[in-house]
Amino acid sequence: MNSLIILTALILLSLVVVVVFKPTFTVKNHTIESFWVVALVGAFLLVVFGFISWDEIWVGMTKNKAINPFFILILFFSMTLLSIVLDELGFFQKLASYAMEKAKGEQMKMFFYLYIITSVLTVFTSNDIIILTFTPFICYFAKYAKINPIPYLIAEFVAANSWSMMLIIGNPTNIYIASFYQIDFFSYLKIMFLPTIVTSVSLMILLLVIFHKPLEKEIDHSNDSVLNQIDVPLKNKTLTIIALIHLGLCTLLLSIASTIDWPMWLISLLFALSMVLVLFVYYLFNRKENYLFKVLKRLPFSLIPFVLSMFILVLTLNKYAITSNIAHLFAGHNAVYSYGITSFLSANLMNNIPMSVLFSDVIAFSDSSSKLGAIYASIIGSNLGAFFTPIGALAGVMWMQILKKEKISLSFTSFIHYGMMLSIPALLIALTVLFLVL
Repeated sequence: MNSLIILTALILLSLVVVVVFKPTFTVKNHTIESFWVVALVGAFLLVVFGFISWDEIWVGMTKNKAINPFFILILFFSMTLLSIVLDELGFFQKLASYAMEKAKGEQMKMFFYLYIITSVLTVFTSNDIIILTFTPFICYFAKYAKINPIPYLIAEFVAANSWSMMLIIGNPTNIYIASFYQIDFFSYLKIMFLPTIVTSVSLMILLLVIFHKPLEKEIDHSNDSVLNQIDVPLKNKTLTIIALIHLGLCTLLLSIASTIDWPMWLISLLFALSMVLVLFVYYLFNRKENYLFKVLKRLPFSLIPFVLSMFILVLTLNKYAITSNIAHLFAGHNAVYSYGITSFLSANLMNNIPMSVLFSDVIAFSDSSSKLGAIYASIIGSNLGAFFTPIGALAGVMWMQILKKEKISLSFTSFIHYGMMLSIPALLIALTVLFLVL
């Protein structure tokens, strides 16, 4: 037992190190990220040292369709693919450029427009894709308009990781935890609607309090050429419309999945395959633009071994009753606040994806009366924990790397400084509203 706890601690500590420093290695001109390798090696060591067998792993992964990690990954990858298609076609950048154009050089207007667009897109697409798409655009615009990019970047990151709580499809952690407990689209929305609205509006007010001075500064209109040339055209209008129809219909069917008795993973998979077929047919008739290759290349395949390895770790902890012992620590405490705060902190110790895998299993051992509160509180912690420190989510680490590449000065400690001012009040507000809703 002690040796398992030590090995688990070493695996999680190693994960934190590679998430923070993000070392990579190259094999035949292909750059390989290290975070999933560490998780995979950790899972392999659990088998090698006899803590769990391959048969136990297979049974644990497949015996219960509700918590089958393969189905959860299919749902996540299918929705991510639809988001990436829209990104590759320039849809998200088109909306961002439209917001800049409508603001007519007024920083406060630009701030509001970007915040609103980021928020709306995050609700219906992938928050990670929105962050990684909008960040370079904001950096480019701020550089040439000679304005401080930090208010916009922080607002974009915060909006993407707070409004992502609204729908089950907004964040892979939502998908994992909710799917683990067979929560359907509308059941999820009914609970999370009010906490998301109240928290996100409160965050916007906090952002305005923090950044009102730089946002009140006027833009140097000698740079009007930048403002006038910021428009970004769609790469292919027809494909964009088709992709939007796919996303819209997919979201609609996901919302009634429990009524029509279709699993959400199957609905999303069918729409993803349909979109792949559309892009393939387009490529057959237009060899110059291989959107399909570009989209498939951008899919986060490294998350497959990462999530499965963390699932193996949790299966092992469950086998030795460690997850049930963790659940007993929460007994007697308010489930909403205890699970919400610990999931928030745990996400910043081990990243929100492994945290979600672990907490999904821990919640299973909680009292039936407190289970619902524990589930939604953990979802809140996994989302809001993403902007407490960069460790909270993989998108945070990638976001910091983009800023470094764009020569935007935002240190690890500066991130935490803003994170403390924003994420802690947001967490307390979200958990309080959740407590009242339940």
